[in-house]
Amino acid sequence: MHILIIGGTGAIGQRLVPYLLAQGDTITVLSRRALRPAAWPRTVNMAVWDGQTARGWGQWVEQAEAIINLAGAGVADAPWTKARKALIISSRVQAAAAVAEAMQAAKQKPRVLIQASAIGYYGTDETRTMIESSPSGDDFLAEVCRAWEAGAAPVAALGVRVVTIRTGVVLDPLGGALPKMTLPIKFFVGGPLGSGRQWLSWIHYADEVAAIRFLITQEALSGAFNLTAPNPVHNAELTQLLGQMMHRPTFMPAPSFALKLILGELSEVVLKGQRVLPERLQSAGYVFQYNEARLALQNLLAKNEGVIPNC
Repeated sequence: MHILIIGGTGAIGQRLVPYLLAQGDTITVLSRRALRPAAWPRTVNMAVWDGQTARGWGQWVEQAEAIINLAGAGVADAPWTKARKALIISSRVQAAAAVAEAMQAAKQKPRVLIQASAIGYYGTDETRTMIESSPSGDDFLAEVCRAWEAGAAPVAALGVRVVTIRTGVVLDPLGGALPKMTLPIKFFVGGPLGSGRQWLSWIHYADEVAAIRFLITQEALSGAFNLTAPNPVHNAELTQLLGQMMHRPTFMPAPSFALKLILGELSEVVLKGQRVLPERLQSAGYVFQYNEARLALQNLLAKNEGVIPNC
């Protein structure tokens, strides 16, 4: 299968490309820079775009059987200034509009679009359990996700199958949340964030990439799917597990007021959390390789970690 990945050099793309290659797929990556990551073989086609329009890459759409749109500025960079928030939204809306424009112009259209989104769609809540049918939240990230997902509507109107992936916190030792969690524990200053009662809806990177390909191949599936493990954990529980596995104490919590000073508005996401379940993904028959946090962390912290397991 020929798959076009837009924004494929980001954190998820770095894992997704090798996995898809191992399944026998042909991959073209559309990026603002044509620099091939060192770990990728030269069989990966690299194409350049401006991050905003469909100019110059329509031929790749004609050749692709599936498109995965992962493009968008990072949301974890703090503080969320007015300019940063505008970039977070515009980078996603413009990329989605460019995909729709390219699809509309294509004589031979891909069979499916995998459109990235996030569990931020649901807003934060310490008590409510969210599934795909749950309503959207009213905070900034919910606004971002609604705009992000709406950008794929013109593609669906063309008769192309659209799958929206609402991804949780991807656990990966090479980047993202996990190295930030383990660093203070490594130096004996780790502990829960705030109360520690907030939920963390996580997913092992191996399940993230395997679930994406599963959704590509299941032609009867469309709409929103939560990409989170079926067993979310409290922040305190995850911190304790990390401490046990790293043989370090975890009795120094990061107080809420300090996180608010450092992170600003982003601290609300960190301190409140979300309990999100992958109801539709499991109902469709996807089987998680890492469904428990302990099992996932044992793999991620293993000395030989770094090669994507068979999913």
